[in-house]
Amino acid sequence: MDSNSLIDPSAVPVHVGIIMDGNGRWAKKQGQPRTFGHTEGLKRAKEIAKAASDLGIRYLTLYVFSTENWKRTQEETGFLMGLIHSHIRQELDFYRKNMIRVRLIGDRSGLPEQIQDDILQAEKDTETFTGMSICLAINYGGRDEIVRGIKKIIDSGIKSESVSEDSISKMFDQPELPDADLIIRTGGEQRLSNFLMWQSAYAELIFSDILWPDYDKKAFYEDIVRFQHRNRRFGAVPV
Repeated sequence: MDSNSLIDPSAVPVHVGIIMDGNGRWAKKQGQPRTFGHTEGLKRAKEIAKAASDLGIRYLTLYVFSTENWKRTQEETGFLMGLIHSHIRQELDFYRKNMIRVRLIGDRSGLPEQIQDDILQAEKDTETFTGMSICLAINYGGRDEIVRGIKKIIDSGIKSESVSEDSISKMFDQPELPDADLIIRTGGEQRLSNFLMWQSAYAELIFSDILWPDYDKKAFYEDIVRFQHRNRRFGAVPV
């Protein structure tokens, strides 16, 4: 039976975050450089974005480049920045066809100026689109987002007695981004790696052994079915 047919369309997660792990290991298995894995991984991201949009998922956050990824070689980080640049410029027709809105989470000030311009243009070009929002986490770290949010609170002069979860979350990169319902990590590792630390408080976690370039929409559909079989209590005791 097609795993897509097992999905309850009335109970799809609103916000899915994906840690797209395994590009480098996949490339090594193919006898190719790590950069080859990143190129193939980008193709997979597009396929999963289309599948998520078709399911009616409202927000998809993809962990594209973390604040820690700058520790990699200059060759690899330079290649990744170039890949991001070319993707954002070349895929506008894909976003337009599927009415997908592009957003950024992450410290954009720490990105190359060209990438900042690319992202800003993509946000402007898609801001009226009413379909799924795809949030690209670039130069992103969950702790960094919280720290930057707290700095904004201090700079705005908000008194301590007025600080709440709501006032903190309003200072994040995309304040309207809801908490994640589901976080998927591919590649066999079982950790969040500083991804959506605030927004993942009650997210369901699924860890897949599949390396990201091999993670197709069938695997994605299967993980959505797994999510729909979870009992989400949000701290309450089941009746």
